[in-house]
Amino acid sequence: MNTQNDPEDPIQQLVGLDVSSVCFVADYVELHFDPNGEVLRAISDPFGVQDGHEWQFPRPGSMDLLHRYIGKTVDGYELIPGRHLALHFGEDRFIIPLDDETRVGPEAAHYLGPDGVPGGMWIW
Repeated sequence: MNTQNDPEDPIQQLVGLDVSSVCFVADYVELHFDPNGEVLRAISDPFGVQDGHEWQFPRPGSMDLLHRYIGKTVDGYELIPGRHLALHFGEDRFIIPLDDETRVGPEAAHYLGPDGVPGGMWIW
């Protein structure tokens, strides 16, 4: 398991950043971050907790709860390869399942690093 104290994780770059937008693209969800344009793409259906309410995309009501992440700051994360990638926002969570049973194809998540960083894309 990796946490926000692991400098080897690319996802570490999101700690301290604010969610600037939540985008729904075809059949997946993206979280966009300021100030450098980072993107976390959930290809597997994400789930989590927002304001005490559990949600799972694309179930009814999930889009409304996902929008509530806008303006929130990532204060930690958890990466367990083959299991999940979770962003922490205080008591709230945004979780992307990484297990083989949940994947809809060979990839479950993408992280696109800051604009202009060569090789700045990671795939789980």
